[in-house]
Amino acid sequence: MVGGGQLARMTHEAGIPLGIKFKLLSDTPQDSAAQVVGDVVIGDYRDLDTLRAFARGCDVITFDHEHVPAEHLRALEADGIPVRPGPDALVHAQDKGVMRAKLDAIDVPCPRHRIVSDPADVERFAAEGDGFPVILKTVRGGYDGKGVWVVRSSKDAAEPFRAGVPVLAEEKVDFVRELAANIVRSPHGQAVAYPVVESIQVDGVCDTVIAPAPGLDSELAGQAQELALRIAQELGVVGHLAVELFETADGRILVNELAMRPHNSGHWTQDGAITSQFANHVRAVLDLPLGDPRPRARWTVMANVLGGDYPDMYYAYLHCMARDPQLKIHMYGKDVKPGRKVGHVNTYGDDLADVRERAAHAAGYLRGTITE
Repeated sequence: MVGGGQLARMTHEAGIPLGIKFKLLSDTPQDSAAQVVGDVVIGDYRDLDTLRAFARGCDVITFDHEHVPAEHLRALEADGIPVRPGPDALVHAQDKGVMRAKLDAIDVPCPRHRIVSDPADVERFAAEGDGFPVILKTVRGGYDGKGVWVVRSSKDAAEPFRAGVPVLAEEKVDFVRELAANIVRSPHGQAVAYPVVESIQVDGVCDTVIAPAPGLDSELAGQAQELALRIAQELGVVGHLAVELFETADGRILVNELAMRPHNSGHWTQDGAITSQFANHVRAVLDLPLGDPRPRARWTVMANVLGGDYPDMYYAYLHCMARDPQLKIHMYGKDVKPGRKVGHVNTYGDDLADVRERAAHAAGYLRGTITE
């Protein structure tokens, strides 16, 4: 696995019961996954020689991020190393302009969009629709709200162009909430779909995920799952695919983003599904039969734990575990920094209000924003 973050850490954990020998290419020995994986190579994923040396002896290569250059992945494939997902699929998660063009070509509903060249072009884009505000995104490199701007006039539109990469303009969608459809697809075409979830963002960062999305019309939920499965097939995705969606006020769904790796909106599956997203990603990239994605409980809620002012969480564990013996805590081994994702909690049960309160309390107590 290329990338040493928490997604690699949790994917490695899912492979342990299967006896999978896991090799990691990590930036530093302190990275989340590098702390727990036995076979770690420290190196730069952007260097082709490093990638080739790392891949030697591997049966398959997969990722915990989308940033490995496509030309390097093609070189690995030419060396006979299976890369899953492959570069022709992964480019749609690497480049938002390429993604939008492909989704248009296969008739997938998306917000109105086009590549813009300068602030004056942003103003023209706004005038072609309902005016300002509009959303601007750098086509590469953005995540967790980074590389995304809400622009209310052409005077505010200069900053995105300073990065020196193409800028995508999108209409600001009138949505009632954000959803995510998570699916997993294997090389021979088997695919499974998890329940569609509601994803609640705070300051551009995922805060809470509710599985399944409460009050979602069953027909619309089915449409979202079918859409994600079709995108995976059309793009040739192997492994986990997260399709982030807007549910609009008039009852439609629009595709916001794609991620071709385990995803924050699927963390609930560790404790709330029969087979987690991580276990199914491992199965998919090894072309093993996929596991059952159905939920174990009526409701599961995932809440991210962000770093706060209390770096020592041991005493917070005492409170949280005593208060809620069913609580599941997943910490990433990261240094605690304000606002940084350092872990998540999962709660489950039959009463949604109770499940949400338990998750919010635990995440808040671990962060230090709740003290009783």
